[in-house]
Amino acid sequence: MKVLVTGGAGFIGSHVVDQLVAAGHDVAVIDNLSTGVRSYVNPKASFHEISIGDKAVADIFAKEKPDAVCHLAAQINVTESVKDPAFDAMTNIIGTINLLQAAVNSGVKKFIFSSTGGAIYGEPKVLPADESTVPEPMSPYGTSKLATEEYIKLYARNHPLHYVILRYSNVFGPRQVPHGECGVCAVLTDLMLKGKQPTLYGFGEPIRDYVYVGDVARANVLALERGSNTTVNISNGKATTVNEIFDALDKVIGFNQEPIRKPLRAGEVEKIICANDKAKKELGWAPTVGLLEGLQNTIDHMRA
Repeated sequence: MKVLVTGGAGFIGSHVVDQLVAAGHDVAVIDNLSTGVRSYVNPKASFHEISIGDKAVADIFAKEKPDAVCHLAAQINVTESVKDPAFDAMTNIIGTINLLQAAVNSGVKKFIFSSTGGAIYGEPKVLPADESTVPEPMSPYGTSKLATEEYIKLYARNHPLHYVILRYSNVFGPRQVPHGECGVCAVLTDLMLKGKQPTLYGFGEPIRDYVYVGDVARANVLALERGSNTTVNISNGKATTVNEIFDALDKVIGFNQEPIRKPLRAGEVEKIICANDKAKKELGWAPTVGLLEGLQNTIDHMRA
């Protein structure tokens, strides 16, 4: 199958590309390299350096003629979305509409979208949140992802296009960007390896649901053949505090310093856990890499 991956030079996207190539698919990548790394792109994939909002994306679709799209390119920084919601919307909503239009014009059969379970549900009263939980995002980022989901459903109603929306919990693992506020596991690992004192927001007490990037990539590959016009959580389903992440890293790295603890930043949630029963049923997917194994892989990658 010919698959076009947006954001294929990024953290999650590059792992998706690797697994697609390993499964025997023909892969093309779109990435503007704003956060992606060119060397992360599998050499067996064709590469196009372009933003998803660029009208010339249509020419790439016409040339590559993909059967399916795995759409991962996005503005992913919650704090930045609060600072500049217009940019967040331009990238995540308008950029995706541009892709959808190119997809239907070129005959794409399936559109797999990387959404968020970590930010889209807000702070639901009942946890773990499943796919029937009413989305109440607390940030422009979560809101833009929710709006994009609705645009994908709109295009599926009006065109012969099938979709699978994958709502990720907090993804972690090798190649995650270790700066800014994206990816606490990578940020803490990077700082602690350098002997620098990290800051734990929410005083280290926020609860998250961490899922390993390799498992997330596998969900994308499975969604090519399974699931039709459906939304599923891709999550570990287990609660872990930021303090527990710090303690686990401390044991492996031998950091031996206390972190700085500060209040949560605007737009961040205190507690979110996502159920994954629907993913097991519809995609045949379940997480296979535990937190400690995934953290060790992350440390090994950064040391290398």
